[in-house]
Amino acid sequence: MEFTEDHIALAAEYALGTLDADERAQVELTMAANPDFQAMVEAWERRLAALHQMVRPIEPPAEVWERIRIAAGLHAVQPIPQLAIPLAPAHVETPVAETDVSPEIAGDAPVATEPPSEPAPTGLSPESKRVVHFAVRAKFWRWGALGAGSMAASFLAIILAQLFQPEILPPPLRPAVRTQVVRVATPPPPMPAQYVALLQSSASSPAFILTVDAGSKKFTVRKVGASEEPGKSYELWLVSEKLQRPRSLGVIGGRDFTTRAALAAFDDDTMHKATYAVTLEPEGGSPTGVATGPIVFTGKLMETVPQGTLGK
Repeated sequence: MEFTEDHIALAAEYALGTLDADERAQVELTMAANPDFQAMVEAWERRLAALHQMVRPIEPPAEVWERIRIAAGLHAVQPIPQLAIPLAPAHVETPVAETDVSPEIAGDAPVATEPPSEPAPTGLSPESKRVVHFAVRAKFWRWGALGAGSMAASFLAIILAQLFQPEILPPPLRPAVRTQVVRVATPPPPMPAQYVALLQSSASSPAFILTVDAGSKKFTVRKVGASEEPGKSYELWLVSEKLQRPRSLGVIGGRDFTTRAALAAFDDDTMHKATYAVTLEPEGGSPTGVATGPIVFTGKLMETVPQGTLGK
């Protein structure tokens, strides 16, 4: 039966004894269920058994036996043979050579023994060395992968907390508060109504056209058919029953258009219902503020563009 590299590495690490408890339990279950896998583990144990022979035996110091004798209450002087305790079961002890020591000299001293001969180290085959190297590297990369996975999980948890529950994080890890300013476009105010008055003496030919903006109360006078009078000026007047006398709106200039804001002093009702008259005054207008010349043209305002409909 063919095994993957992971199975081979597990078998080698099991033989080396580098697996943790869970991994050893997994290998043992696999061995119980798969005789071929068990045979592979035993083969690795035979290959790596030479590692045990490379460990020197440890001989306990003489004072250890003295403490044991005192603790056990053995007051009689008895020579205690020293034992060589090998770490590996494959080690064969060297017989201890006994020497004749008189009781007077011996006392509590341990019996002299010949130091055991050190077993000759047995080298590993190149294949076994590669497996050991591979097992160590696999262990390293396994722990490295676990550490990297733990760090990634921690970063993911912090990011999710920043998105959904930033209040549970310490202040340094909380996302910066972003303030978004939303500009609400306010609709423009409705366009004011526009008014026009034809200032004329007869219905056939207007002399001036008066246009009034109800919002700003500015008016514009356009000269259409009026002729120039030497030494005279045309002056515009507002005539209303609400006023005791006509009010001057200024002299109409010699150009085609004359614009003024003289209607700002009047309320809307007075402005809409008034009669607009043009008199012929001395050059520069009436010197007294009262109309002195004849009324030559008149007209009333009429709405041409209702409020809020301009530009639609």
